Parts: sequence; structure tokens; C-alpha cells
Amino acid sequence: MKKWWHDKVAYQIYPKSFYDTNGDGIGDLKGIINKLDYLKELGIDIIWLSPIYCSPMVDQGYDISDYYNIDPSFGTMDDMETLLKETKKRSMYVIMDLVVNHCSDKHEWFRKALEDPDGEYGEYFYIREGKGNKPPCNWRSYFGGSVWEKIPNTNKYYFHAFAKEQPDLNWENPKVKEEIYKMINWWLDKGLAGFRIDAIINIKKDLNFQDFEADGDDGLCDMSKMLEKVIGIGDMLKELKEETFDKYDAFTVGEVFNAKEGELYKFIGKDGYFSSIFDFDMEVLGQEQSNRWYLNKDFTTNQLRDVIFKSQIEALGIGFKANIIENHDEPRGASRYIMDGECNDISKKALAIIEVMRRGIPFIYQGQEIGMTNNKVDCIDKFNDISTIENYDRAIREGFSKEEALRLVNKFSRDNARTPFQWDNSINAGFTKGTPWLQVNENYKEINAKLQIDDKDSVLSFYKKLINLRKSNEYKEVVVYGEFIPDLEVYDNVIAFYRKGANKCLMVIINYQNKEQIINFNKTYKILINNYKDLKFVNNELMLKPYQGIIIEIL
Repeated sequence: MKKWWHDKVAYQIYPKSFYDTNGDGIGDLKGIINKLDYLKELGIDIIWLSPIYCSPMVDQGYDISDYYNIDPSFGTMDDMETLLKETKKRSMYVIMDLVVNHCSDKHEWFRKALEDPDGEYGEYFYIREGKGNKPPCNWRSYFGGSVWEKIPNTNKYYFHAFAKEQPDLNWENPKVKEEIYKMINWWLDKGLAGFRIDAIINIKKDLNFQDFEADGDDGLCDMSKMLEKVIGIGDMLKELKEETFDKYDAFTVGEVFNAKEGELYKFIGKDGYFSSIFDFDMEVLGQEQSNRWYLNKDFTTNQLRDVIFKSQIEALGIGFKANIIENHDEPRGASRYIMDGECNDISKKALAIIEVMRRGIPFIYQGQEIGMTNNKVDCIDKFNDISTIENYDRAIREGFSKEEALRLVNKFSRDNARTPFQWDNSINAGFTKGTPWLQVNENYKEINAKLQIDDKDSVLSFYKKLINLRKSNEYKEVVVYGEFIPDLEVYDNVIAFYRKGANKCLMVIINYQNKEQIINFNKTYKILINNYKDLKFVNNELMLKPYQGIIIEIL
């Protein structure tokens, strides 16, 4: 069954870094409204806003103190309602981040829980007695350290899968679920089209809180061990869907890292819990532990190709994944997926083809469309991200030098994706007239939207071409709904696949390396998109230049 969101292209906005209109160095809702025509021209249909709720900003808004109000740093509820009206005028949709695994320790519920841990609001959270002088179990939080924080003057601890300022909500408590459902429906009544649902797989806990074998010198174990064993998440997600999203035909995208093998259909199938889930297979490539990304290993193009193909084939006949190259929790895609020294407009365009031409819903992250790259930071004090600082400190504790630890966090820090959007070559990249909350990337004079808007050969223009192809009357059916069929796997460093529909067959071929590649090819074709100005074809051989990517129609 076709859904209203199948043929859409989505765009993630990190509001704090998008566009500042009042000079305080922080992006705001009025800034987003100001740039809606830019997004419309790009071909965007759905805008995903990272959290804009009231928050102390310990984890950049993913610690929510009030679900019903806008944080003053971003604007007002009137601004939010204006945004919804202006997007509707442009036939665009808005989804927000739904963060309901946890809240802020400044939320009214948690403040009341601390006042009386044994009272009504204590049951809104996971509060347990310690084992002697130790926490209830040895699980490690995603940001490092124990998942348990001791409540002062007691032997009780509260559970937090992320920072200690982010206590986990108790989804076993019907009152908590009722409050969450009420809040979700309130926002959908306001005109939201749906939600990106943060860390949702974590809402089900093993209530025995048993220890697992330690996997680090800290005596703790990764929380994923618990998630692998716990059962019952499906019942919670089914109820969530029935009580909220189903009533509005809402578009929902789950952040799901730990779906069990063979259970994809439960999440995005015909009766799945969500409309879609993010495809993280590229993101976890080379990753040994989710919360120790300073240990990430390099990977080859063939490995990159393999995970893309595996993920695409897994979803065939089941549903649509949300395809990403980068997001607010990752380094810049151009810096992660293109070899050092090979990152240029041509290779960025090759990466863009991978983004848009896979089966599923493309989610473009702000700045990706102009080829923004990782920043270069010379001091740990200039980083803002809580996870980056924890990884730096932990790397040093494990024997890395300060220089090596800094090199690693420069490569993998989430702050790489959070630097202000590079609008033009004026001061602060045109993001703000004040002092930006995070250092602007030093390459903003060479990489910015203003330079690229009227340049037909720019990365931005190339993204527009790809999106226009996806939306065209002639090719929309095959690009959106066509089968994904891998090909040319006998060639190293070549990513090639068909998108095959009932009446059209397209082929994507990318020479994803910094040298020429000759490919035997005896098909009749028409070139639709090429990231070079020419294509050399001699005696049934394609002679592909470094990082050359083509989309052709097989005739």
C-alpha cells in the first residue's frame, strides 16, 4: 500500500546551528522560517527538527524539562505555529524529535521524585536500592560511567541510560505512558506530521537489573548486552502506535540500533511499529563499541558496499528505511566516507548518489547538500558535546596521548555535524551577527551555500538534480518503488546496482576510488546523471574516472 510519505525527501535541521536572526549566536525558529524557500528549492518535503523543547541543554535539548513549551533560546510557541503555517503553504511537513526514553533531571516529575523517592513520582522513574555500597547492577551508560546515580542521603539510585541529568522514564508505569500519549497527541493536534523517535528501543528494561560480565577496565558492561536479552519491547511499541500515531496517519522514524535479526518486519512492515527506521549500517561500520567511538577502525570501499547492499536487500518486500549519510550524532559524511586527501566536489557528488538513489526515504542533514566537512579543533576545551569530552577523557585513561586523543575526537566528534551552517563567506559564515555558540568551520569561505546556489556544477546543484530525478513524473515510480538489485560485485571499489520497476530500469555505477576503473559493459543506455562532464565508452568498456558516478536508464 502506498503511503503519503513514500516519495518524500526529508531534511534534518539542528536548530541551534541553522540560522540565527537575533544575534545571540544560537539558531532559532525565525531563522528556519527565513530559510524555508531555500529548502523548498532544494526539493525538501519533510523537515525534521532536533529538540526545541525547554531544556537545560546538558545534551543539547535531548534532556527535556517541559514537553509543552519551546525553549526561549529558539523562540516562542507563536514562532512554532508560524513555522507550521508557513510550511503548510509550501506543501511541506514538519516532524519533531520525540524524546521519551528519558527526560531532564529538571523536569517537574523528577524534582518531585527526588523529594519523595518512595512516593507517586518516584514510580515515574527506575529507583532501586543499592547492593551494599554499590549500584544495583554494572551496566555502563552510553556516555560512560554507571547507569546508576545515587540519590543524596539515601542508599537509593536512579537509572539513566545517557547522562546523569537524563533520568529514564518508567514505561512499566501506566501513568507515565498516559502522560506521554497525551503529550504526543497534543503536538499532533497542533499540526505536526509525525516524529523522529529518539532512543526508543531503550524503553524496555530487564527489571531484574542483573550484572553481566564486564567488558572494560571500569568493571562495567555495555548496555547492549541487556537489550539483546530483554523481551516485551514490541508490546510497548504497539500500544504507543495505537494510542497516538495511528490516529493521525503520522509519519514516524524510529532510532533503532538493536533490532534483533529477522525482526525488521515488526518495525517497518505492513503493521510495523513505525513508518520507517534509520538505516545505521553505514554509521556503525568499523565500530567496536557504540560508546567508545575513539576505537573505531578504518574500512574499505568493499566493506562499505557490502553493508549498503545487505541493508537494502534486508528491507525488500518489508518496508522503507530512512537512508542517511550523516546526522547530528555523527561526523560529517564527506569526512567519514571519503578517504583523506580525496574529498572534493566530485567524490562528494558520488556520495550524494548513494544517498538519494537507494530504496527508501532520503534524510539529508543540514550542510550535507553543500558538502560541509569536519572541523579542525586544536583544543579539547573548544568542544561542547558531552559525549566527545567523555570519549577524550576515557581515551587518555586507556593510554592514548593527548595528541592522539584529540586527533580521534576531531575525526569522530558529534560536534563536527553541529558547527553552524555555512550560508556565505561573510563573518561567521552568515550564520549569526553575534558570537556563534560553537566554532564555525574554518573552510566556510570555500564551502558555503551562496557560492553554490547559482553554480550549475556545485554539490548543491547536484543534489537538486538527484532530487528532481526522484520526483520526476517519468522516473519517480522506479526510484521510489523499484527493486534494488546489486551488480558488478566482481570489481573492487565499485558500487553498482539496479533500480528496477515495472516499466523502467535504472542503473547506478560509482567508481568509488581515486583511480580509473575499466568495466565490461554491453548494454544500451541513456545517461541521466553524471558527476563528470563526459563518459568514456569504447568497445563495450566503460572507462570510469576517479569517483565517477553515473545514473543511466537501461534501454
